[in-house]
Amino acid sequence: MKDWFRDVFTAIFTVAHGLYVTLRCWLRTYDPDRKAFTQHFEYPELPVPVADRYRGFHRFDLTTCIACDQCAKACPVDCIYIDKERVEGGKGFKVTGYAIDYSKCMFCALCVEPCPVDCIFMGATHDLSCYSRDGCIVDFSRIPVDIAWGRTTLNPTAVADSKVIVEPVHGGPNSN
Repeated sequence: MKDWFRDVFTAIFTVAHGLYVTLRCWLRTYDPDRKAFTQHFEYPELPVPVADRYRGFHRFDLTTCIACDQCAKACPVDCIYIDKERVEGGKGFKVTGYAIDYSKCMFCALCVEPCPVDCIFMGATHDLSCYSRDGCIVDFSRIPVDIAWGRTTLNPTAVADSKVIVEPVHGGPNSN
């Protein structure tokens, strides 16, 4: 009988404690000094502050890429697509397309290490919102080099505009 009362007391105490935690968190949302996320960071006009080693959306330099496919081979989910052509009258390849499908990417940064010329690294972009799945595929060969490369954030408007451009903006290191 003593065990039964202890079990009933434990059950009532556990439920009461759970209700207390829920009620405390619920009442905290009515704090007049509490601000929304957009009021703290002025998002999307100003980027969200991220840590130094944050693995955000990739940054890619098409001007130094040698089309070695090492990043695509290292990717465990096969989300990197490289289109290349052999250079006529020279050696090597010309990159005609470098796309990353962010609906597959798990931001593991395994593609960054094997690159022999350091043309790809993880950027600081926190969000790259889109309304359709084809918006998740970013073709870095269609984005202007000054937007695609650098440690700044990747502009979602430039990515959307790059889907309208028919020809690549830059042909790579072997272009004339």
